[in-house]
Amino acid sequence: MAAAEREITSPVDLCLPDGRLNPAAVGWTRRPLHRANLRGWGRCKRWEYWGIVTPTHIVGLVASSLDYAGLYGVYVLDRATGEEIAKDAVVPFARGAAFPERSGVGVARVRGGGVAIELAQDPDGTSIRASAPGVDVDVRVPLPDGHESLGVVVPWGPNRFQYTVKDLGRPVHGRLRLGEKEIVVDEASSFAVLDHGRGKWPYSVTWNWAAGCAPGRAIQLGGKWTDGTGSTENALFLDGRLHKIGDELEWSYDRTDWLRPWRITGPRVEVEFHPFHERKARTELGIVANETHQCFGRFTGRARADDGTWVDLDGLVGWAEEARNRW
Repeated sequence: MAAAEREITSPVDLCLPDGRLNPAAVGWTRRPLHRANLRGWGRCKRWEYWGIVTPTHIVGLVASSLDYAGLYGVYVLDRATGEEIAKDAVVPFARGAAFPERSGVGVARVRGGGVAIELAQDPDGTSIRASAPGVDVDVRVPLPDGHESLGVVVPWGPNRFQYTVKDLGRPVHGRLRLGEKEIVVDEASSFAVLDHGRGKWPYSVTWNWAAGCAPGRAIQLGGKWTDGTGSTENALFLDGRLHKIGDELEWSYDRTDWLRPWRITGPRVEVEFHPFHERKARTELGIVANETHQCFGRFTGRARADDGTWVDLDGLVGWAEEARNRW
């Protein structure tokens, strides 16, 4: 099913003065234009996720607030050995956390439970600093001229909605320190992906997300959580330009063997994802629970650009995941 989505081209508030969804905010953008002026407490979610892929390592950084708790995480995968370093922290009421209302503007900062993450955003890019026991990250993610990202508002209703920015294939350079070992993050062979989220969520939700990048090409695909809303978070990126895909997609994968190939298909998408590593994450905090299977791997297949041309996706590297949340 193809969604009849509206492109937004000027700044807009996500919420009305009473905290409900602003109907004028529903649509998609090529650059961040929404101000997440969330009001209320208890159902508001705010997060920043940065994934960084280098030839030798994959890094995942999570800074999130659920109002009643902050969930922070630093994750590192050694691609050669499969060794993982993961440090997660839960901070009651997300004390001390700071999340700007706009993507790409201001400083997002969290600290607690041995995890510290700071994202300093400016018009030219984002400086990322993160630390956890045995891990230190210090990188810069420049914003190239003309680079486009996908912003989408997903409306479940006037009181439940989500604004997301998926920004793929950003250059990144700096360093990653693991104990006494320092790894140089080289811009020529590495990339970064941002998932920026602000919204008021239902208590229980499941989503799929896939992101893959290679020089000059990237694919962003989502599923389940957007179904039936009239919005999708699907896009092809060519040389930094966004080609919006408005179709709901079919996801096929084996929940008993996550390392088997995944298939993601639609009128403009014919993708296979071939995992080389599975990351399992589970949180059980009473009424709050999460189970995520994030697989890292390579993409094959193709996607169709706005002009009808099919684009080869073979060789893209990234991830595909299923997340089930009660929050």
